[in-house]
Amino acid sequence: MSASTTSPTVDGSARDAIAQAVVGRDRELTLVLAAVAAGRDILLEGPPGTSKSTMLRAITEHWDVPFVLVEGNAELTPARLVGHHNPARVLQEDYSAENFVPGPLVEAMQRGGFLYIEELNRAPEDTLNVLLGAMAERAVTVPRVGTLAAGPTFRVLASMNPFDNVGTARISDSVYDRWCRLAVGYQSAEEEGDIVARRTGCEDRALIDDGVALTRATRIHPELRRGSSVRGAIDLVAIAMELQRIGPGAEHSRVVLDAALLALSARVGVDEASDATPERVITEIWENHFFSAPGGQRRARTA
Repeated sequence: MSASTTSPTVDGSARDAIAQAVVGRDRELTLVLAAVAAGRDILLEGPPGTSKSTMLRAITEHWDVPFVLVEGNAELTPARLVGHHNPARVLQEDYSAENFVPGPLVEAMQRGGFLYIEELNRAPEDTLNVLLGAMAERAVTVPRVGTLAAGPTFRVLASMNPFDNVGTARISDSVYDRWCRLAVGYQSAEEEGDIVARRTGCEDRALIDDGVALTRATRIHPELRRGSSVRGAIDLVAIAMELQRIGPGAEHSRVVLDAALLALSARVGVDEASDATPERVITEIWENHFFSAPGGQRRARTA
């Protein structure tokens, strides 16, 4: 796909069309759309599973431009980000523009796409320096190739989880100065339920509500330093649906517990000061949901 010659026009009807692909997030989608339509790059800060990439993908699909995803980690070197010359062809032909293999940054620039870097604060500092230069100049100079200019719809978007400090580095003020920033929190229980329904095809609203409730409870449990995103609820409901098919007539609450242990135990992090296990905490959350809350005993129905 060749780069667009101009940035698409954005109005209320365009925003409504893009919103069809996103559950909720009305305010956030409007703000992100306004920023990218204004030609700005944007940094989304928030926990995983909060529809950050979903919003960006919806915009690129509406604009008909590429969405180039990059994982921020220690292996994202400047060469991997920008690109490299094909070693085999270099031996045969010497260095030339023809044997240059574009990396994700150059690909997004040349095709006028969105470069989306997940977990920006895990990328090495020298890689960020290359990225910031490309953002400032809207061009990048590659040795033995020349200066490559970006298409008008090229944007650099990034995300980071401010609550995760394992394997991350502090983001400097110079990096923040290049981006518009939007803090993104968890969606409402109703919106997360709609996401689960859309992703799993489940029509059992009680099962969806139970899965969402247990998942959201992991985010506030005192013995957990990390709770699960809505992806945990999606997997919980999907697994529960299969358990119901495999063993029809099984007790609903037991099906939910088994599905929760599978779906959530790897997604939660127990506080270092606690001697609890993920399984124990999830079982406690399950007990509180089904048997401790008012009317909870009635929820232990047969599937």
